[in-house]
Amino acid sequence: MQVTPLVWIITIAITIAFFVYEFFAHVRKPHEPSIGESARWSAFYIGLALLFGVGIGWLVDWRYGGEYFAGYLTEKALSVDNLFVFLIVMTGFAVPKIYQQKVLMIGIVIALILRGGFIAVGAALIENLSWIFYAFGALLLFLAWRQAFGSGDHNPADGRFMRLVRRVLPVTDEYHGDRLTTRIDGRRFVTPMLLTIIAIGFVDLIFAVDSIPAIYGLTEEAYIVFTANAFALMGLRQLYFLIGGLLERLVYLAQGLAVILAFIGVKLVFHALHVNELPFINGGEHVTWVPEIPIWFSLLFIGATITIATVASLVKTRGDRGSRQAVADEAPNVPVEQRPSDR
Repeated sequence: MQVTPLVWIITIAITIAFFVYEFFAHVRKPHEPSIGESARWSAFYIGLALLFGVGIGWLVDWRYGGEYFAGYLTEKALSVDNLFVFLIVMTGFAVPKIYQQKVLMIGIVIALILRGGFIAVGAALIENLSWIFYAFGALLLFLAWRQAFGSGDHNPADGRFMRLVRRVLPVTDEYHGDRLTTRIDGRRFVTPMLLTIIAIGFVDLIFAVDSIPAIYGLTEEAYIVFTANAFALMGLRQLYFLIGGLLERLVYLAQGLAVILAFIGVKLVFHALHVNELPFINGGEHVTWVPEIPIWFSLLFIGATITIATVASLVKTRGDRGSRQAVADEAPNVPVEQRPSDR
């Protein structure tokens, strides 16, 4: 896929323009978006992403269109998981709802910048080091294991990194509007708003390590990697407010993402064997008997996994809620504080 420097410049400029518009049109004035506003803009950005994929398939090649859609689905699913961690961070720091848009916007911009850097590094590694597919594949298999079996109770707002930041920086106990720093008795302090943004940036760095090897397992085209990531991040702020209550019901999202990451990890290892040049594997020759997983199968597998994880999560939480309600109905005289928790 030939992408000229001019196309890259136009693409990056349009991406920046969208985020600048988002800030001045929606984020600059603190407010909590309505469900209607969030739904309209979420639909707009998702529709735009789908049209872009169709455009790649129609104007360039449907092979690349398929790679884009598989990458976009994967990055969108990982972005929703990212939103869940954002929710934990903002709950941990007790960010007022009217300021959450600003935190989300800054977090999303940081994520795009970090992923852009990782994309450039990944493209250079793939071009010059064929064995890097082994490393990416092994990393994704490890991340899949961590996603499936790692503890989900860790709060990034109270982790060791943030405790270190609190020791280094003088922090106020209260928010001062949406300001990042404030002056008290002639001394400069940072506000919890700045701590929240630092925590979000740290989370973004971790998720960039997850997402970039994952999409490079679906396409080697840096342009597709960048645009799939950009479109996955566009509209993420509105999606947060649209499905805020639904996030806590996606109890099987981590397992679904683990399956996707493991699948892409295996796909990367298979591809690494096909282009193998390591002398201690098959004498440095390509391994031809290992199957290459086609992009249509990857797209179908990723879409099916996301659907199954979402439906299973909603069925599970609905069943749990029904069980708790039945217990409450059978014991109407039990004090509320002694009844089973809704969490």
